[in-house]
Amino acid sequence: MNRYNNIPTKLGSNPNTTQQDNISRYVTTKYPNIPVSFQDIYVYTGIGDRYDLLAQVYYNDSSLWWVISRANYNLSKDSIIPPIGSQIRIPNPNRIQSIISNYESLNLI
Repeated sequence: MNRYNNIPTKLGSNPNTTQQDNISRYVTTKYPNIPVSFQDIYVYTGIGDRYDLLAQVYYNDSSLWWVISRANYNLSKDSIIPPIGSQIRIPNPNRIQSIISNYESLNLI
């Protein structure tokens, strides 16, 4: 299975050339800002914590890992593993539908 199969593509020219090659290119995903709410949950991370596992615990859906990652914009963006011992914000599960709606409107889904 190719891990890139689910990434949307569109036809377009290469922005680095003047050639109109019209080949398939990956579409950039846009993520919404997630403002702080008094309903948010704060936890300290431990060994073995990952954004996808936390999303499974709090949202019952590991594919929503990006919600927790975006809510913690101050942490490293190059890993799904938050630093051990750091306090992270988990947007309240009641806010998920609104966050997903914002995501969908940004990406015209």
